[in-house]
This record gives sequence, structure tokens and C-alpha cells, in this order.
Amino acid sequence: MTEKESKKRQNILLLVIIVIAIGLAVFFQFFLSEKADEVNTEVTELVEKYNQTCPVPIQEGIRLDSVTLPEERVVQYNLTLSKVAKETAEVDVIKEEIHKSLLSTAKGNPGLQVFRDNDYTLIYSYSDKKKAFLFDLKILPDQYK
Repeated sequence: MTEKESKKRQNILLLVIIVIAIGLAVFFQFFLSEKADEVNTEVTELVEKYNQTCPVPIQEGIRLDSVTLPEERVVQYNLTLSKVAKETAEVDVIKEEIHKSLLSTAKGNPGLQVFRDNDYTLIYSYSDKKKAFLFDLKILPDQYK
């Protein structure tokens, strides 16, 4: 085999490898896109289901008003502290206590499994009994897995 034939074989082999690599990349992109669409559909349906029952008391003095999807891979729970007035509340103390409680609850809540499995950020937005904004708490995926 001459040097020219050897280079030609190498070029053909390289071209075949490139075509296979591109084909695999396209296949996996399509496969992953399909999975993402399934997850988005599941999450959207779950949020719609939550909203059908809202507003709903979730514990003494806390009411879930709605759930939204403000960004990709972010779910926001909008809640009211029905016994709190912003003017008289110690917002920092309330925020700290709720944050501790949310972290432990989020880790064990089976209703959040789809969010855990797909790295969703959780935002809990709190308002007082007059609907005045109090604070947001953000829980990142690595904090509740």
C-alpha cells in the first residue's frame, strides 16, 4: 500500500467517525429533549393540580394561595401568613424559623420528588394577612436533595 492510499484510508476512516459522532450527538439531543418535554408536562400538570385546590390552609396560620412556574426549573409557592401583619411582625425572625422548617420538610416531602429528580429551585414567597409582601425564601436543588 502506498503512502497516498494510506492517507486516503485515514481520511475516509476519519470522515466515517465524524459522521457517526454527529449522528450520535443528534440522537442524544433528540432523546434528552423528549425527556425534558415529558418532565415539563409532568411539572405543569402538577402545578395546575395544586392550583385547583388553592387557596388551601397548609398548617395553622399558613395558607397556600397559588403555585407558579416563573422560570425554567423554578417553582414558586405563594403563601399567606394569615396571623401576621407586616407593620408589627419581626420579619427576620419569622423568615429564619420558616427557612429552617422548609429545609427539613423539602428533603422528606414525597410531593417534591419530581422537583428533586429534575433539579428545580423552590421559591417560597410570603405575604401578610393584608397581602403585603414579606419575604421570599429560595431553596436550591443541592439544599433539599
